[in-house]
Amino acid sequence: MTSRMPGGVAGLARRVVADDDLRAGIIAIDGPSGAGKSTFADALVAELDSRRRRSLLIRTDQFATWDEPAAWWDELERDVLAPFARSHDIAITPRVWTAGVPEVGPPVRYRWEPLLIIEGVTAARTAVADRLDHAYWLDGPDRAERLERSVARDGEDQRPQLEAWQDFEYGWFAVDGTRERCVVLDAPPAAERTSAE
Repeated sequence: MTSRMPGGVAGLARRVVADDDLRAGIIAIDGPSGAGKSTFADALVAELDSRRRRSLLIRTDQFATWDEPAAWWDELERDVLAPFARSHDIAITPRVWTAGVPEVGPPVRYRWEPLLIIEGVTAARTAVADRLDHAYWLDGPDRAERLERSVARDGEDQRPQLEAWQDFEYGWFAVDGTRERCVVLDAPPAAERTSAE
């Protein structure tokens, strides 16, 4: 199912919260790099906050590296999903990127909230599908435009790694069948997103 909403990304977040009555459980926001997942996740958290619904946002970028684009999942299971299931606070050691190089950063603690949002590439993977209350997918624009968005965000020197990352994503999503399990959200064009923010 594809859902395109007026009102920019904030309008899309409002409609998703209203339609799905998001209050508790686990949400995944997935799709290829440069599709607008982070922007939508931020809008979703803001909309939930405006309705006084507490949520915790964890991004896969806090775990993934160029060398391990998906193999870090056991760490997320141990440090995020297991304590969340027990209603315990969450502590992670996120990756900190300096000049395009990731290192394990200092521990970060998050207070447990009833709604956990996992955003990023592979967030709705098969390994977690049966525990998700909602899974959303953003396609974004075509591959070339998504690459340019990512390069604008991360820097021209990261273009080769970002191109390789796109190749990884293409293969991962084809094998995992992620998109087919998600509600597909048609994010607003870039001009709408900018005006909404």
